[in-house]
Amino acid sequence: MATEDNQAAIWRQVIEGENKSWVLFAHHTCVVLPDPPDGDLAAAATAILGEYGPVHAGSASGDFGTIELEKVPGWVVWSHHPDVLTFVAPDEVEAPPSDLVVGLTGRSKRDRDGHELTVIHVEDRRLSAP
Repeated sequence: MATEDNQAAIWRQVIEGENKSWVLFAHHTCVVLPDPPDGDLAAAATAILGEYGPVHAGSASGDFGTIELEKVPGWVVWSHHPDVLTFVAPDEVEAPPSDLVVGLTGRSKRDRDGHELTVIHVEDRRLSAP
């Protein structure tokens, strides 16, 4: 498993847009805040992940899609909230990985993060007032 610094470095390569703030959770789920609040970014992201992270059988929270990354080895798994994304590294799935296995792995990690809500990194890209 990647260290916290390595996880943040991966997301810096994955997230497009220099001015997007984001918050990273323990199991590699990232909440992107394209229009961040003036206050605490970790609190805002925790509220989003607390609502949209846990998986509930038979609901949209169980849906997912996968994107194979070009800049780093691995995948991003997206879900029913467009700003909640989870990274899956190649060593977390057996080769050759299928989209289903990658997606289920990412969904499981998002579910854990949605219950535990452990913030490990905050990337504050808000522009400072002059």
